[in-house]
Amino acid sequence: MKKLLLGNAAVARGAYEAGVTVVASYPGTPSTEITESIVKYEDIYVEWSPNEKVAAEVALGASMAGARSMSCMKHVGMNVMADCMFTASYIGVNGGLVYCVADDPGMHSSQNEQDSRHYAKAAKLFMLEPSDSSECKEFTKLAYELSERFDCPAILRLSTRVSHSQGLVELNEKENYELKPYNKDIAKNVMMPGNAIKKHVVVEERNRSLIAYAEDCEINKVIDNNQKIGVITSGITHMYAMEALGNKVNYLKLGMVYPLPTKLIEDFVSKNDVTYVLEELDPFIEEHVRALGLKVIGKEKFTLLGEYTPSMIKEVVLGIKPPKANTIDEVIPVRPPVMCPGCPHRGTFYVLKKLGLVVSGDIGCYTLGAVAPLASVDSTICMGASVSAALGMSKARGEEFNKKLVSVIGDSTFMHSGITGLVDIVYNKGINTVIILDNSITGMTGHQNNPTTGYTIRNEETKQVNLVALCKSIGVSRVVVCDPFDLKAFEAVVKEEVNALEPSVIIAQRPCALLKTVKYTGHCEITDKCKKCKLCMKLGCPAISVTDNCVKIDATQCNGCGLCLNVCPFDAIKKVD
Repeated sequence: MKKLLLGNAAVARGAYEAGVTVVASYPGTPSTEITESIVKYEDIYVEWSPNEKVAAEVALGASMAGARSMSCMKHVGMNVMADCMFTASYIGVNGGLVYCVADDPGMHSSQNEQDSRHYAKAAKLFMLEPSDSSECKEFTKLAYELSERFDCPAILRLSTRVSHSQGLVELNEKENYELKPYNKDIAKNVMMPGNAIKKHVVVEERNRSLIAYAEDCEINKVIDNNQKIGVITSGITHMYAMEALGNKVNYLKLGMVYPLPTKLIEDFVSKNDVTYVLEELDPFIEEHVRALGLKVIGKEKFTLLGEYTPSMIKEVVLGIKPPKANTIDEVIPVRPPVMCPGCPHRGTFYVLKKLGLVVSGDIGCYTLGAVAPLASVDSTICMGASVSAALGMSKARGEEFNKKLVSVIGDSTFMHSGITGLVDIVYNKGINTVIILDNSITGMTGHQNNPTTGYTIRNEETKQVNLVALCKSIGVSRVVVCDPFDLKAFEAVVKEEVNALEPSVIIAQRPCALLKTVKYTGHCEITDKCKKCKLCMKLGCPAISVTDNCVKIDATQCNGCGLCLNVCPFDAIKKVD
């Protein structure tokens, strides 16, 4: 039977068919749906871990115990789990282990555009890269076979377009995989220096075996169309090339992108008059090919930035420019991303902007606090950095600057990597104020549970982390819970805490407006009391606009959260049920 599946769902199906037992991940677009799809297979243990490092370690532990396991993440998540992965390369596996990473060329939902193929080379792990949903499933199953064959964790690399495109996938029965026996093996599993130095020798020998495998494996294949032009492709660029070039070129499609073959590439290039290397982001394959002394065309004609398109490839390779697009003479209004109507973070950023504070920001929905008119976030680096970076700013500029400085971090992000930053503040005698934006869910990646929600990935009740008790246990004496929609009270709390000469935490607690449990009713309207001061416009609510100098509230967008009522000084907004 065949079924239309997202690439991510196809990976999940491959894991199921391969007999995977344990999956641990942290949500991150474009990888999130892999784990969310695996949840549908009830005989697999699945968890949202606090962060990617923990997830990678859970998966490695399951592998040691004899199970086939998986951990999924986006590209920046691989940075977080890299410490585990590099040592896992030395340890190897018992049950097969696959790390799935989804890169984001074009930065559709990411703070950078890194190329995860470099991790495979650095960690000396083999990496497979599917081009469509069918290959997502098949490559996942192959990854487990090779993981156990070569005693090595596998990396499966996706990209946004592969993860989020649909294709037909052949569904097969689940493999009857039995747990491998667990045996105590100190030399294999204990990576103290005396053991690790011996395992490095094994890793290098394994890499040579993998290179030999890459020469003849069926997922590295030549498509000979008896043409004079050749292209070397992998992943989504193969699909773009096929659409753009058809049978006008010869193809070398690389399903294993690390380690790369030598003779296969040399033979392919020798048969073409000219050969192009098509790959998004870094010249990873190109550098390997050039190191073989082969002449190819790559990044001198193609960009290092963002995604490729079929028309771009056709123009460079065949010299055929795309037809001129029909243009619209009208000026299309800019539609920047904004926080949703009723977003609990809007009240927080309104107050922070009003007070003119320096805001050390973090990764999540609340990053949009940097967008006008709120425009209150000063920096966004990586998960958890809002807390740590603010301590550095405070130490650099002193006590008076600290009275104008706050960190903002979501509840899920705080669990991911904010706790250690708060420990650092307490331990090193910082006097910073940290605002935890507790919206009762992991918001930006699509409403996943986390340790602060009290529910697992399967919506089973579990112990709920008490943020107040956690912060106090770290050594923070001043912990205040406040509703950010109570603007007067919230402003008073922020003023008091930033002036305190000790660490403090404000928990801005209000659930995400999109949660099913949040039942706002009615909508708000502007009355004839309006003085046209436009103070409500400073909220940046998409339901509020100005036409002909008159403020209007769009009833189709307004969900009746009532924040604007708390802002208007003239009582000119009313709630209509």
